[in-house]
Amino acid sequence: MSSQPNVVLIGLMAVGKSTVGRHIADLLERPFFDTDRVIEERAGAETAWIFDVEGESGFRDREAHVIDELMSETNLVIATGGGAILRDENRSALAKGIVVHLDASVGQLMERTRNDRKRPLLQGGNRRAVLEKLVSERAPLYAGLRDYRFSASRGGPKALAARIVNALVKDGRV
Repeated sequence: MSSQPNVVLIGLMAVGKSTVGRHIADLLERPFFDTDRVIEERAGAETAWIFDVEGESGFRDREAHVIDELMSETNLVIATGGGAILRDENRSALAKGIVVHLDASVGQLMERTRNDRKRPLLQGGNRRAVLEKLVSERAPLYAGLRDYRFSASRGGPKALAARIVNALVKDGRV
C-alpha cells in the first residue's frame, strides 16, 4: 500500500468517533487507533483515574505524546478524544492527516451520555450545561481544523462510515 495520510476523526465526546472510525478502518483496510484507548493501555488505568490522579493537564500531556507518535505514521485511522484539539501542538500534528469532524446536537449527546459514568468532564453538575459549554468552546477549533464535516445524527455508524469513505474516494483523498 502506498503511503497515504491518516484519516483523523475529531468531535465532542459520544459523537461516535471510535465506532465510526473502526468501520472506516475496515472499509479502507487500515489499522485503527483510539487515542484514549492507547493512553489507557499505556497507563494501565482508565481515563477517569488519570484525570483524578494527574488532572486534566496530565491526561493532555499523555494525549499529546500519543497523537505525535501516531501522526508520525501513515495509513492509519485515528479517533481522538473530544478535547484533543485544545492544544496547538495537537492541532498542528492532526492537520497532517485528513481531518473528519463528526458533529451531533447537544440533545443527541445528552441521550448518548445519559448513563455514562466514565467521562470525567460529565461527572457531577449539569450535563446539558457542560455539553453546551464544550460545544461553544470547541466548535471554532473543530471548524478551523477539519477538512470534512459529517453529522452523526442520521443513519447508523456503518452508514456514516460509508458516506465518509465515499466522500474521501470521490475527492481522491484515499
